Amino acid sequence: MNNSIFSMISLCQKAGKLLSGEFKCEQAIKNGKAKMVIIAEDASANTKKLFKDKCNYRNIPIYEFGSKEKLGKIIGKRQRASLVVLDENFYVKLKELLEKEKM
Repeated sequence: MNNSIFSMISLCQKAGKLLSGEFKCEQAIKNGKAKMVIIAEDASANTKKLFKDKCNYRNIPIYEFGSKEKLGKIIGKRQRASLVVLDENFYVKLKELLEKEKM
């Protein structure tokens, strides 16, 4: 299941519908462009709290998934603690995959 989630994240990056890095992700949340936020499971407690608070305030779904290293590698960058999905269709598919992963 993890592979399909990582594949979808990678596809989202290639389509230009994914942002990474704390500053860009915060801006997308504030601007209302974020459809979903993914936080690395090994992100710091402060980072998790920051994004959970921002997402809860703006009613944006947030998921914890993968490691910072793996999330960065899958999108062709260095370690990334936060990702924002900008596209509704990618959001729907990723949500479905992440919900299955939780079970």
